[in-house]
Amino acid sequence: MGVVFGLLWLFTGLLQGVHGQGVYAPPTVRIVHSGQACNVEEERYSERVYTIKEGETLELQCLVTGHPRPQIRWTKTAGGASDRESSLHNETLRIENINRHQGGRYYCKAENGLGSPAIRSIRVDVYYLDDPVITIHQSVGEAKEQFYFERTVFLRCVANSNPPVHYTWRRGREVLSQGSDSGVEIYEPFFTQGETKILKLKNLRPQDYADYTCFSSVRNVCGIEDKSAHFTLSNRTAPPSIKLLLDDPLVVNPGETITLVCVASGGEPHPSLKWMRPDGQQLPKRSVVKGGTLTIPAVAIDDGGVYSCVGSNNVGNPAKKTTTILVRGLRKGRFWITPDPYHNDDNIQIGREVKISCQVEATPPEELQFSWLKNGRPLRSSERMVITHTDTDVSPGTTNLDIIDLKFTDFGTYTCVASLRNGGTPEISIDVNISSTTVPPELTIPRGRSHLITQEGDTVDLQCLVSGKPKPIILWSRVEESGVAAAAAATALMPDGSIQTESYDGILRISNVTREMSGTYRCQTSQYNGFNVKPREALIQLVVQFPPAVEPVHTEIRQALGRAFSLTCRLLRAHPARLLRYEWKLGTRLLTVGQFSDQRDDTNYHVRALNREGYGEYTCDITNEAGAGRCTFLVTGKAYPPEFYYDTYSALWQNRPRVYGFKLQWTQMEPNAVDRILAYRLGIRQMGQSRWWEQEIPMEGTIQKGELLTYNLTELIKPESYLVRLTPITRYGEGDSTERIITYSAPVNPHLSFYMYIETSRPRLEGDTARLLSPTFNSKSSPVSNNPTYCFAFYYHMYGKHIGALNIFLRQKGQAVTDTLVWSLTGNQGDRWCQAKVNIHPTTAFQMVIEGVRGSGIEGDIAIDDVTIEEGECKDPPPNNLRSLAPPSSPHIWQHCITLILALIGQQR
Repeated sequence: MGVVFGLLWLFTGLLQGVHGQGVYAPPTVRIVHSGQACNVEEERYSERVYTIKEGETLELQCLVTGHPRPQIRWTKTAGGASDRESSLHNETLRIENINRHQGGRYYCKAENGLGSPAIRSIRVDVYYLDDPVITIHQSVGEAKEQFYFERTVFLRCVANSNPPVHYTWRRGREVLSQGSDSGVEIYEPFFTQGETKILKLKNLRPQDYADYTCFSSVRNVCGIEDKSAHFTLSNRTAPPSIKLLLDDPLVVNPGETITLVCVASGGEPHPSLKWMRPDGQQLPKRSVVKGGTLTIPAVAIDDGGVYSCVGSNNVGNPAKKTTTILVRGLRKGRFWITPDPYHNDDNIQIGREVKISCQVEATPPEELQFSWLKNGRPLRSSERMVITHTDTDVSPGTTNLDIIDLKFTDFGTYTCVASLRNGGTPEISIDVNISSTTVPPELTIPRGRSHLITQEGDTVDLQCLVSGKPKPIILWSRVEESGVAAAAAATALMPDGSIQTESYDGILRISNVTREMSGTYRCQTSQYNGFNVKPREALIQLVVQFPPAVEPVHTEIRQALGRAFSLTCRLLRAHPARLLRYEWKLGTRLLTVGQFSDQRDDTNYHVRALNREGYGEYTCDITNEAGAGRCTFLVTGKAYPPEFYYDTYSALWQNRPRVYGFKLQWTQMEPNAVDRILAYRLGIRQMGQSRWWEQEIPMEGTIQKGELLTYNLTELIKPESYLVRLTPITRYGEGDSTERIITYSAPVNPHLSFYMYIETSRPRLEGDTARLLSPTFNSKSSPVSNNPTYCFAFYYHMYGKHIGALNIFLRQKGQAVTDTLVWSLTGNQGDRWCQAKVNIHPTTAFQMVIEGVRGSGIEGDIAIDDVTIEEGECKDPPPNNLRSLAPPSSPHIWQHCITLILALIGQQR
């Protein structure tokens, strides 16, 4: 009978002293959960769904492997993958008191610069159940005013939930179901299935006037309890009706306290009342609401607008009444002068017509009234002085004074007075002078000010001189550029972010000017507070000079002594871009100077052989009229920081009750960039204490990129955590340090997940064997040592009264294949995992063979796990490296986890 089983065995080895990539590996990601999940399901396409109750704590952990240590980022999307809501750089994502809106897909992304980033996701489904709400309608289409003539009533029960809610109706203590009462129908509208349950009472009967209860349930998923709502239906049940006890519109003066009163005039149950403003506007912050009464103290102009009172009692549609508050006020008083429109002349002339217009915004507009004065005396409309007003429905309100056949006696000051009929706000007076000096405006630019050159960061004044009387408001704007940059300049805004800026003195002041503010600016006259004629305009060109922008602004270069290297400073942009000079320095020592040619946009400095005096800060200054841009290069011989290796297998061990040990492993970042690393300074500090223990670890030979270095820390006190700091040392001095925290964790059985075992149940017979074969290894013999030593280690579990034997063979492949028994154990060893180690001395290519032999009965399963093979003799316990070094003298022979070949050998009995 053959022994057949199809399991995989993982053979793990660690590599030290590897060349090339070494232990560098792209990231892998796995999401594990803790916290208060209701359920975690694996769906199709490997999607994981994490279900949690609203209000609980979500905790997801992103477990990563890869070297260097990957950077972790959590993101959440809702709907589309581009709809990113949150981002967190941490291994653990923790959300306390989670709400329904925080459900969605969460992604963990890990990247370390090798290969593609690793991404895993999990969908978080937040379960909840809101209190149900019962609403009463006479017909389903009541909102469209479609009513049944018969007395049919619909009770609608609605509750928001996830997952979909299940409803149950009761009348009194009687459970209502479809068909249980001919006068009752229960159904769900197609467009709201799972959200609404409707109870239809056809042609109301006396027994239908009762207490109704709607129970909503999600069937206790996540421990969410059922909820209910109650409603008493009687012959008095009626939808709400309300009325407002106030004038509409309500016109008030600024600063007054106003009270809006809304009362319920009908409805059973008694309606609740609520005040609101349209489009989601908030009520004034100082307002006070008490029932249906809204009080607004010290009302301001901004408080004006529409206010609505809504009454609801869940019967029919809510009742709504609206009123408008008008706060009296006058704003934006302006005037303009229009010369005789029948002649093509912008000047005021004797014997011709001239019109003076005055405009004011008023609330309420129908209360606006105008009066005119001449030289302080009231002016009435006449044949030569015609006063007209626009319709009160037009806002803003405008009044015109037409002076027909202008005479010298008409010269003087005309005053337009705007007021509100019922007072409540100060009047506005606008003076307009008509005389021989009243002339239309002209715009000029001061000499030498039409083309301004300034430097970035300065304050500059753009000035337009305006002549004429009266002087109008000046409008400043930017001019759209023509050519390639037109599309970008078309949307150019003024420095304050507006499209147009007003100025009363003709000056536009720009503080802290930037290069983006370069361009053409237009100043032009406004018709307001001046002549209503074709606008006058002028243009000013503003040129903002700025120092050269260069790259790199600051960079660090690490170099070993004796090496050659070059530094490059690149010009990105500058204005002006001519007559550019460069100057290279080391510290304060001048190295070289020169001038840019039109064809070059960079400058280089070459070092043929770096000496100790060549370390330091190199600067390259590129200058123009506006200043200098600087590239800075810090040339140093400091070694890069070590990279701690976090994927060490079984890094923590303990062989005494009160202490534990830790296998500290790392690689050196870019070891060949600087001089050879001579040693590492190891510092260790117990967390919560301030004292550091330090020791220097000498290194022999050259460390290769990707070489995994190991140092065993012992005598660590349980259960304390330690901060470990590692600093490389070269002949230049100390390099950059790296720190990590070592945390003690209580030992757990590492063999609870996957392992290999032989199955001894029937039809297996006594003496049947099963073998596992490793890959073939090439023995590393040398002239110095013809018989290298390897340590073969594994864990075994042999528990049961029928345990047979576990044998380890060394299979060598010379001229003939030979199997040599190197380790064997028989019989019951107890219900525990034990480790075995054996030294082997192959002389040629070899394999390891693990053989399990069935015992006399079915209680004889034998298991193995965590099989490793390392170069060198077996060591147990690990050395105390607080006084000795642990860099490997020879490399391990296996780098990665590899699936072993499973050899099945059957013996016929």
